[in-house]
Amino acid sequence: MLISIDRLLSPAEVRQLRRSLDAAPWTDGAATAGTLAQGVKRNQQLSDGLPLAAELGRQILARLAGHPLFVSAALPRTIYPPKFNRYAGGGSYGAHVDSAVMAVPGTHQQMRTDVSATLFLSAPEEYDGGELEIEGPFGVQSVKLAAGDLVLYPSSSLHRVTPVTRGERIASFFWVESLVADPTDRALLFDLDQSIQRITPLLAADDARLVQLTGVYHNLLRRWVRQ
Repeated sequence: MLISIDRLLSPAEVRQLRRSLDAAPWTDGAATAGTLAQGVKRNQQLSDGLPLAAELGRQILARLAGHPLFVSAALPRTIYPPKFNRYAGGGSYGAHVDSAVMAVPGTHQQMRTDVSATLFLSAPEEYDGGELEIEGPFGVQSVKLAAGDLVLYPSSSLHRVTPVTRGERIASFFWVESLVADPTDRALLFDLDQSIQRITPLLAADDARLVQLTGVYHNLLRRWVRQ
């Protein structure tokens, strides 16, 4: 399931993040890649230990916490603190699959990666190339969103970032461990929840049909949540 969330950040919020990121010290992204990914990862990242990265990440998490579409799609249990990357001068990231289990920075906790997320912080007209290509059951989907938009996709999918041949592509990325591990179950819950949200304004709060549908959603969620 691939879900786009428009305007997670406003243009003013994007400009504020970009001012901070444009002045930040970038390091070689290959240093944080796994053994196989090191050979195909050609980008720059902010160091996890940089206070600026932690502060900007907290700002993004604050927006995610109250966003109904994100919560509906990801059903988050744990969110890996957002990281930041930069592609320029032919930078790219070859085909790879994200690690299945990651240690949460600053804790002794490990999390399963169910959902991957990319938050675009460069406008599409600022750079050429840099498409996020995600392979799925219906072929390859190419994603290049407006600044401030977020895309969610399965962490199990093969994906890549094509070479940036002009300008620079700056983004934030992170992973989510979902309350519902199975992607098919999660997609069914998402479709049901979106249907309930669409019909709720049309019916009285005590309408039997709405009450029944809401009950089905929560009972399925109760059945599928992993403890």
